Amino acid sequence: MAGVKLSPRQKMINLMYLIFIAMLALNMSKEVLTAFGSMNEKLVESNQAATERNSDFLANLEQQAQEQPDKYRPLLEKATQVKSLASDLSSYIEGVKEEMVKTVDDPTDFEVMDQAKFLDESWFKGEQMKPEGEAYVNKINEFKQGIIAVIGEDYPSIASDVTKKFNTDPVTNRDDNVLPWLQYHFKGFPMVASLTKMTQMQSDIKTTESEVLSKMLEGKLKKEASLTNFESIVVPDKTAFFNGERFQGRIVLGRIDKTLTANKVVINGQELPEEAMQDGQVILDFPAGAVGERDIKGEITFTEAGESITIPVTSNYAVVPKPNSATISADKMNVVYRGVDNPMTISFAGVSDNNVVANAPGLSKIGNGKYVMRPTTGREVNINVAGTLADGSRVSDAAKFRIKDIPKPTGTISGQDGAVKLPRNNIQIGSVGAKLEDFDFDLPLVVTAFKFKVPGQPTITVSGRKLNSQAKAALRKARRGDGIQIFDIKVKATGSSVKIKPAAPVFVEVAN
Repeated sequence: MAGVKLSPRQKMINLMYLIFIAMLALNMSKEVLTAFGSMNEKLVESNQAATERNSDFLANLEQQAQEQPDKYRPLLEKATQVKSLASDLSSYIEGVKEEMVKTVDDPTDFEVMDQAKFLDESWFKGEQMKPEGEAYVNKINEFKQGIIAVIGEDYPSIASDVTKKFNTDPVTNRDDNVLPWLQYHFKGFPMVASLTKMTQMQSDIKTTESEVLSKMLEGKLKKEASLTNFESIVVPDKTAFFNGERFQGRIVLGRIDKTLTANKVVINGQELPEEAMQDGQVILDFPAGAVGERDIKGEITFTEAGESITIPVTSNYAVVPKPNSATISADKMNVVYRGVDNPMTISFAGVSDNNVVANAPGLSKIGNGKYVMRPTTGREVNINVAGTLADGSRVSDAAKFRIKDIPKPTGTISGQDGAVKLPRNNIQIGSVGAKLEDFDFDLPLVVTAFKFKVPGQPTITVSGRKLNSQAKAALRKARRGDGIQIFDIKVKATGSSVKIKPAAPVFVEVAN
């Protein structure tokens, strides 16, 4: 207490106690500093590999642009702009890092990088940013805005990701104080921590560059760019033809390219007229022939890089008599799911829809050849189909489908699933959700309850999809790096009484 006089002995005890605490803090600090240093070294190695991959990718694109400028020059121009923006920001950050490590004798000794003096003096003056600090933030914003300007309209998902990764808006800390982005991330931090953060941003830059390049050519630039990798595909207007009909269909390449023009097209020994090549497709129109398997053979000749390239055409089709079996198929999968509307197409080849009748438990017709199957009980369902031909005779067929339950959903927190890393405030205000992975039906899910577990704290049962007061109290006791479990996530389907299995758990690492 203030005003109380301490004896010399008590003063000595207090001093020794402070020294002891300082020694413990020093030992802990060295371990943390070394960990940051190791992380920085790994990020540097990863960035070097990413740089090489991006350079190789761009070199391949440059070569293709030389061979086919009309097709690849626009992509190359965008890729070059992205490369320039990425190199500019990464080089700027590298320069700042070099100035930082010049202040220490051994750049590989991370235990001596425990001071925040360099950046605190270089970027800040009290609570205000110096021009050098503002320049760093402006560089990041220039990169973000430049990337969005180049690819925003064509690749909105990447543009959105860039906006999030390079967001320099003010940040609210755990004490609900709003701090400038630069101050929140760098002021008062040990040099090695700031060094690692900068290297991580360089990694984000490389990742952004790689994502843009990959997206431009769907990750298969070399395969798609060469005509030798194209495959001809015969697409008939229908899969079978009656005796006496004419075959009608098209020959297209594996990836339709309207810029391509063939020099010559030969099918079944006959050279087709020039007008048969339309918008990258070869239009076919010839007699279908007699009943049985019929072959389509020929070749298409192109010119690439001054050389003639010939792509063989090989296919076949069937000419069939009058129909005697039905075609029954699930529009989205080869099974039907319990509790949802499974769209189906049911028809008899050559029989009009008004002369086709289909029956099965849970099956209802909604349109021309279109049905909905909503199974309830059992593991299988038989669909029986009958058709009346033009001469009045009847044909019938049946098909069996498996009935499956709706799969187990995946739990989410703030839209993210699996193992995620989030700031404490994001966890506190985030919503727990559930989604059905690789499930083609629109079935909205609502979380009704879940369990929340913080290390060292009792498990808390929460009703609804947001943390209650008990869960928030437990979250406040979590330390940075703690792994929080969100499990036993109860889910129900909106507008349906079907029972949904509990969602898979979510594991959240506290980021601050």
